[in-house]
Amino acid sequence: MKDIVQIPWEDRPTGSKDVMWRYTQNPIIGRYSIPSSNSIFNSAVVPFGDGFAGVFRCDNKAVQMNIFAGFSKDGINWDIEHEPIVMQAGNTEMIDSDYKYDPRVTFIEDRYWITWCNGYHGPTIGIAYTFDFKEFFQCENAFLPFNRNGVLFPEKINGKYCMLSRPSDNGHTPFGDIYLSYSPDMKYWGEHRCVMKVSPFEQSAWQCTKIGAGSVPIKTKEGWLMFYHGVINTCNGFRYSMGAALLDLEQPDKVLFRSKPYLLAPAEPYELAGDVPNVVFPCAAVNDHEKVTVYYGAADTVVGVAFGYIQEIIDHVKANSL
Repeated sequence: MKDIVQIPWEDRPTGSKDVMWRYTQNPIIGRYSIPSSNSIFNSAVVPFGDGFAGVFRCDNKAVQMNIFAGFSKDGINWDIEHEPIVMQAGNTEMIDSDYKYDPRVTFIEDRYWITWCNGYHGPTIGIAYTFDFKEFFQCENAFLPFNRNGVLFPEKINGKYCMLSRPSDNGHTPFGDIYLSYSPDMKYWGEHRCVMKVSPFEQSAWQCTKIGAGSVPIKTKEGWLMFYHGVINTCNGFRYSMGAALLDLEQPDKVLFRSKPYLLAPAEPYELAGDVPNVVFPCAAVNDHEKVTVYYGAADTVVGVAFGYIQEIIDHVKANSL
């Protein structure tokens, strides 16, 4: 993982005891930040050069879902390309796609890998790589439809690439657990393992309907820190919140600790109201080994950020684990 000098940051508000807190200038990316967009949300950010690069979900005014590249000096103010990413053939000639949404990005070895929900006879996990965020090379889809929330680990584990995902259905999935799969070459995937299931309603209702991996896991001395989303089905529809889990470094399908209370849930107006109300959906996290900045989609409409101290988050999860 590449070290960075300075991540976006704002100190915890005076008097706050929250483990994670929102940026006071949220949302950092509005729904109309490029001319064609209806909404920009559920997007991925990584350190790049002397700043940051990102892959952004931008639904246009026909509500066609696609991914766009963008760049920023400070991780807060973004210049997003006005045209979607055009893929070239990578390890396959089959780069068909009916839609692309909810990207994640991570740097592994010598390149940046992008995963997203790819439309190929239903939602599956698309994979591509880039060296410069200008040219992108699409690879074989990782799994059969239906699947969502494909999230790569930032390094090989036991000599293999490793990806989290959430097998689903072709609609607004009313179920879902987190699984893990391995690949020797980013083309063929197998050794599928169940990582985490939804919680019993009586124990932690915010994550009782479905869960999905969020940002790329962060390697710490105590395990892989994984932010994830959890969903409850209320009388007003789905409500998405954010928690965290610690996974074993060598066997990441083994959960060491897992949030019982959420870390962040819809509360601000831009999270409560939008195209899909009541959504906090983490997709990216940048860190300096002490502090972490999490990028999340809010109400399927805009992008917000939240901050926290890595050790405080780990300690909180350990002390309040399912």
